[in-house]
Amino acid sequence: QVQLVESGGGLVQTGGSLRLSCAASGGTFSGYTMGWFRQAPGKERDFVAVITWHGASTYAADSVKGRFTITRDNAKDTVYLQMNSLKPEDTANYYCAAARRHSTYPADYDYWGQGTQVTVSS
Repeated sequence: QVQLVESGGGLVQTGGSLRLSCAASGGTFSGYTMGWFRQAPGKERDFVAVITWHGASTYAADSVKGRFTITRDNAKDTVYLQMNSLKPEDTANYYCAAARRHSTYPADYDYWGQGTQVTVSS
């Protein structure tokens, strides 16, 4: 059983930056693909970015490509999401998740954190 805890969310102005962290415990972190997803009120949970277990391959949604970067530190059992040039439409609750395979679909992820709120003011 893997436990995931996100941190780093908050309120930021348009154009600002935030760095989200997701700390894992209770399992072999390096064995999992890690993803970030987000969900705004009344909307579905959307894929944001994914990183393979070794960190050599990443992929981001078109809406955040060039602005958000996913990285991981397997020695610290932590995955990060660096978010730059934030826009009001990035406002959502951000979740990290762990999966046994490389995927952009929430249903493929086995473990989820509780989420951290990101609010971008205009």
